[in-house]
Amino acid sequence: MEFIKKIVLNEVIRTLVHSLRDVEACLRVEQEFQQKITWRISPRPFQIDRNTYAEIESLGALLLEFYRCIQELYFGSASGRLPRWIGEYLELGKPEQVIEYGRMRRFRRDVPLIIRPDILLTEDGLAITELDSVPGGFGLTAELGRAYTLLGYDVIGGPDGIVQGFAQGIRGMVEEEPVAAIVVSEESSDYREEMEWLAKALREQGLMCFAVAPQELVFQEDGLYIRAAGEIMRITVLYRFFELFDLKNIPKIDLIMYAVRKRLVRVTPPLKSYLEEKLNFALFHHPSLAEWWEERLGEGFAKLRAVIPQTWVVDNRPLPPHAVIPGLEVNGRPVTDFSQVAQATQSGREFVLKVSGFSALAWGSRGVAVGQDLSQADWNRRVAEALESFPTNPYILQEFRKARQVETAYYDSGNGTVREMRGRVRLCPYFFVHGPGVSLGGILATICPADKKLIHGMVDAVMVPTMVDGS
Repeated sequence: MEFIKKIVLNEVIRTLVHSLRDVEACLRVEQEFQQKITWRISPRPFQIDRNTYAEIESLGALLLEFYRCIQELYFGSASGRLPRWIGEYLELGKPEQVIEYGRMRRFRRDVPLIIRPDILLTEDGLAITELDSVPGGFGLTAELGRAYTLLGYDVIGGPDGIVQGFAQGIRGMVEEEPVAAIVVSEESSDYREEMEWLAKALREQGLMCFAVAPQELVFQEDGLYIRAAGEIMRITVLYRFFELFDLKNIPKIDLIMYAVRKRLVRVTPPLKSYLEEKLNFALFHHPSLAEWWEERLGEGFAKLRAVIPQTWVVDNRPLPPHAVIPGLEVNGRPVTDFSQVAQATQSGREFVLKVSGFSALAWGSRGVAVGQDLSQADWNRRVAEALESFPTNPYILQEFRKARQVETAYYDSGNGTVREMRGRVRLCPYFFVHGPGVSLGGILATICPADKKLIHGMVDAVMVPTMVDGS
């Protein structure tokens, strides 16, 4: 009996010590983190197995090729070598200025510096629900990587993967040592703090970089300048942290666009609205383009088909009487008109409606409707809104992929303990483009409580870097 008591006591002591270490880890992150914390702190990174890591890492080069294919589709459509409807879809609702800059030959090969897919872990594997070329969160992921490295964890990308990847990409854009400005608009001001942190980290590693508002830019005949560190410096690379739909609200945008046109400054992400449309996933799944995609992606075609959910452009134009929308069924019947999607029963509404792009509703969780979460009346209304919006802000309909449940833990500041939580995770890997290749700088894991259908940054979410299990 005494022997059993000792075993139980030792187990209690081990559990208590482990719990105290977890609390200490969370408090260290809380005390040392420079950016404002608006999420739940976990004592450890999120872990993925080696096979999942290898699969995610391999996506970088494939998604870069995906972007290049979208460019080829767009210009092929404009020249008449490919169907006109491709370009028509991608230009819906765009002002002439945006279309003009996107078509400029001098920028034709430019692709975004950062590629960030939103990846869900499902029971059937990975699912890429979106692809973001103007992402937030990489400054946050960079500091999280450092914080958890200091706790002794071997996070993916290491303590400086994001910083080094960004610096390498910026340096690859110009021949001389660059001076970079991360230009953050008022509409994107929630991200200003993390961009300032990143710019400081870049300066500490030898790259002259500053986070500024558009109105802080100074235009002179030979380019754009900023006042910083007691002097005025000419910018050679401008990182665009503002959306193209918001151009009319950006101070000094005409001067910025002039400098870009005259090649007085390099800009990334490039001014290409067609690379920022969610409907590109619908182009990828369109049956009449399947052979074209397979020729260009080779073995990668099947790999992307497995991880990108089926997607359709919500087009309000009538089909011929004998036609159906490829691959789309409602209540077991082929769909001949998108208005029929509104008739789906709640259990049959395994769809997500999203604004495709070029809208304030197109980023974050804005403008997203999960069919099974809505009443019949609300679903009818959202489908009607999507159909009505088609000529100016097209929507996509996407197959809903449900993230599987995972385990995590977080610090409860109310009682000073670490609590377990079941949730669903979104992984955001940050790939950096430099030269012909890409590198993975880090992966941000956002774990929301299991009852949440939409996974995004929120006060109830755990946000941590990612590590490989056993590393």
